[in-house]
Amino acid sequence: METMLTGAAPQAVPADLIKDSDQTKFAKDVIEASRTVPVIVDFWAPWCGPCKTLQPMIEKVVKEAKGAVKLVKIDIDKNQMLAQQLRIQSIPAVYAFFGGKPVDGFMGAVPESQVKAFVDKLIQGAGGAAGGAGSEIAELLEHAKAAVAQNDMETAAQIYSEILGVEPANVPALAGLARYHMQAGDIEQATALLDQVPAKEKTHADVVAVKAAIDLAELAKAAGPVDDLRAKAAADPKDFQTRLDLALAYWAGDRRPEAIDELLAMIKADRNWNEAAARQQLLKFFEALGFTDPLAVDGRKRLSTILFS
Repeated sequence: METMLTGAAPQAVPADLIKDSDQTKFAKDVIEASRTVPVIVDFWAPWCGPCKTLQPMIEKVVKEAKGAVKLVKIDIDKNQMLAQQLRIQSIPAVYAFFGGKPVDGFMGAVPESQVKAFVDKLIQGAGGAAGGAGSEIAELLEHAKAAVAQNDMETAAQIYSEILGVEPANVPALAGLARYHMQAGDIEQATALLDQVPAKEKTHADVVAVKAAIDLAELAKAAGPVDDLRAKAAADPKDFQTRLDLALAYWAGDRRPEAIDELLAMIKADRNWNEAAARQQLLKFFEALGFTDPLAVDGRKRLSTILFS
């Protein structure tokens, strides 16, 4: 029989240990939260039988971890845009995030023993990243991220190169340096760097974002001059192909807010035009920006308002 020391208080469990979330709060509840503690995301739907079997097991194991990991539940029926961005093809789908990026995952209902092994591995991995060379590289990556935020791409590129000198397969550094070369117009070098990413890491959020940005850069080359397209679109607001080309031209000219505004206006006017082409293009913009980019976060909120109002 277990006994409790007199006067000892039970270990506090975070109030937000398990929560429901949506695409408007994903950046805060998952990306940002995972910078301090691993976050498991369970993508489910009310009609999914295996989801109803798996979810209680995940909740049980997460509670047993006593705050070492958190669980966020996302109903894909109510958050279809997010499911598309993460390329979720079937459910249940379980992703693990740590340090602001996806680090592991599985699909389908699995036994509780496998869920526990998954959570244990995640917790151990998070603890292992707290010291040694790994912490130094993590610190360098944070410095590079700060440089990018200040639009100091030269400094960021130098830091990424330094990291790759120590850890040649470091995925965030490869993706970061690829983005630097892409923005400098050297698509060939950017693509060569992405080719060095290990096959199992091709779906890493940083890699997917840069690949999407490269694809957009190639597509935008044929968009045409902004002034000509804007005049043509103003003359006929229902010429949605011209307006789509205008959005791409804005993007190519690094006028991203205007590119997003144009697509949102198109969706509001006719969300089904050309098999929802404006929405699909907007999702590619968000993918290229990355989940935590303020423009993407704001754009997703505005898109949700249009689609569900």
